[in-house]
Amino acid sequence: RAQIALFGVNASSRVLQFVSLSFDVCISEITMTLCSGATLLLASASDLMPGEPLLQSLRTLGATHITLPRAALAALPADANLGSVHTLITGGEKLEPQLAANWSSRHALFNSYGPTEATVCTTVYECLEPDLATVPIGRPIASTRVYILDERGSPVPLGATGEIYIGGAGVARGYWNQPELTRQRFGPDPFSAQPGARLYRTGDLGRWLPDGNVEFLGRNDHQVKIRGFRIELGEIETRLAQCEGVREAVMLAREDEAGQKRLVAYLTAHPGHDLATTQLRAELADMLPDYMVPSAFVVLPELPLTPNGKVDKQALPALDQAAVSDRYVAPRNATEEAVSKVWAKLLHLDRVGITDNFFDLGGHSLLIVSLHQELDQMYPGRLAMSDFFIHTTVEQIAAFLGGGQDQYSPAQLGVSRAEARRHSAAQQRERRSKRSRDLTTGR
Repeated sequence: RAQIALFGVNASSRVLQFVSLSFDVCISEITMTLCSGATLLLASASDLMPGEPLLQSLRTLGATHITLPRAALAALPADANLGSVHTLITGGEKLEPQLAANWSSRHALFNSYGPTEATVCTTVYECLEPDLATVPIGRPIASTRVYILDERGSPVPLGATGEIYIGGAGVARGYWNQPELTRQRFGPDPFSAQPGARLYRTGDLGRWLPDGNVEFLGRNDHQVKIRGFRIELGEIETRLAQCEGVREAVMLAREDEAGQKRLVAYLTAHPGHDLATTQLRAELADMLPDYMVPSAFVVLPELPLTPNGKVDKQALPALDQAAVSDRYVAPRNATEEAVSKVWAKLLHLDRVGITDNFFDLGGHSLLIVSLHQELDQMYPGRLAMSDFFIHTTVEQIAAFLGGGQDQYSPAQLGVSRAEARRHSAAQQRERRSKRSRDLTTGR
């Protein structure tokens, strides 16, 4: 009911369900729509890819309201025509002032905040000011309470930093079959007179602004958010320590380019071991979901330490090419050269080899939109966005475009037998995919 009122949803509204059913925001999209008598619009995953597919869907379906994670909103062209959309709701990550100013100048833009443990939505801020230094996460919605507390559990003064705690009707019962974690995160609400009232400890830092809004200031633990995924850096460090030859491992979420976070592993090796990026990535891929596998691995003789013996994360070095890929195979023809340059530009790398995997280098589905736009200007109508999920290396894309006739075997490229098998399997998948497309198009 609070969101229906805040976002102006009524019986004539048309709300697009953008997120998948595995993402908690779908609860908000569905119930907000159906409980107001509005129309819930459905579309296939391919029609919701940020970029032209999503824009076309918005215009065709006549959507009036849409909830987009911050990363998806940033992937849209700044001057994109959203058709009849008048209300944009975003969240999931910190919203940059420039991004907020762009979209709030043409639409009603709301910045929302809320952990899954507090049933999706906790605070909302309507972006009305175009020149904010930082975008707040807003005020608590109805039936929700927010406290910012210090280490002793006492409220902090106005403007002081503390941890965000959430109370009210939205607080969940706990974690399924995880009593210890439930005990750590959920506890009695000492500020409520309601029997059994509880607080959820978010692990997020914030402060009260003079106007009563909350400013989000990041995490107080080892957890980060990248493209909406909650990632425990400590879990990746634990898995890295299990990889052959790794002596020490420290994880960082680096943001060397504004809005472009990437997971970077800093490692030291046991004596007599050489740590190879390709091998580490392959080992982690068997233990972790794709979004938790680092896009770069920096091997150091020793980790830098502070005077009190802790790892000095501020002294960890910037990335070099070897951190991203330890095997570089140069382009062999004009098509591979062109594709390689586009990949390097989008991934903020000095160079990309033709056997490097786009997703291993830090690419993701939202970046595919920009990749498609760049290459479509060079090769109009030759590539669909789905092709980039099938052909994941420069070599494969160039061959698909018809510019990779001078192919080399995996042995000539200097790859291992295991990699050669993967290379062969990828080629077989390509051939099967091509046959399928040929049958579909009647060729």
